[in-house]
Amino acid sequence: MGGEQTVLLPMLHALQEEFGYIDDLMVPPVASALNLSRADVHGVVTFYHDFRRRPLGRHRVRLCRAESCQARGAAAVERTVTERLGLRMGETSVDGRVTLDAVYCLGLCATGPNAMIDDVLVSRIDPATLDRLLGDLMR
Repeated sequence: MGGEQTVLLPMLHALQEEFGYIDDLMVPPVASALNLSRADVHGVVTFYHDFRRRPLGRHRVRLCRAESCQARGAAAVERTVTERLGLRMGETSVDGRVTLDAVYCLGLCATGPNAMIDDVLVSRIDPATLDRLLGDLMR
């Protein structure tokens, strides 16, 4: 691998920007275009957490799992959301409505636990507040 590898990350980012995720069917043409093996491309897609291999739901709920949020009760918030949505971290609901993801810092450590719902930060979140916000998403 040489110069082709330096183009791989920007190409994958562009594909994800355009289509919302990197479908497994995209790997062979990317590999061919860059003269890389499919294993090389697949390895990059699966190694980096920023690359999604499935479409996101219409709404995205991200819960902070960083130490400061954990110390402030994030585990109880996570239990509420996983029970309410019937999802584990990294999953999207069957109807495509919600994707649940873990993040490891939202930059609001002094006000945790924190979440990001779609692109809105929510600080000092508790299970009851999150349950209400999820109810709004599910309508």
